[in-house]
Amino acid sequence: MPTSSTLHLVCGKIAAGKSTLCHQLATGADTVLLSEDDWLSGLFPGEISTPADYVRCSARLRALIGPHVVALLRAGLSVVLDFPANTVSSRAWMRSIIDDAAAAHTLHWLDLDDEICKARLRQRYAAGEHAYAASEAEFELFTRYFVPPAAAEGFEIVVHQA
Repeated sequence: MPTSSTLHLVCGKIAAGKSTLCHQLATGADTVLLSEDDWLSGLFPGEISTPADYVRCSARLRALIGPHVVALLRAGLSVVLDFPANTVSSRAWMRSIIDDAAAAHTLHWLDLDDEICKARLRQRYAAGEHAYAASEAEFELFTRYFVPPAAAEGFEIVVHQA
């Protein structure tokens, strides 16, 4: 049974502004923000330093959080999922949530140049306020796995550019 809830998803490279946008989107009434960085840093402190570590820990978290997101959406709450929709497989998991909950959705794609992201990354690192302080080398490593969303994936996409 469809609900009036909406699942907000974000796609963008490291330091593109995904979490900032998520916090803005979460100010709506009856809206819950779920942040992967917060959950991963709390559940797996010091365990994530490579893409393989991230994939392992994120898979464990997603297996638990997916049904919870479906329940929230079915209860009529909107959810801002601050989990990167940066690969086809991550978006397939998100698509399964949308389908299971019969919820509306928006995939927000923050399409920014690498140099803008790297400048923001340096600012974030200097401030020391983010759960994960990635280096530029880690930016390059993780960016190799980034796949922009395609229309064929069936998402309602809103593109945000600098």
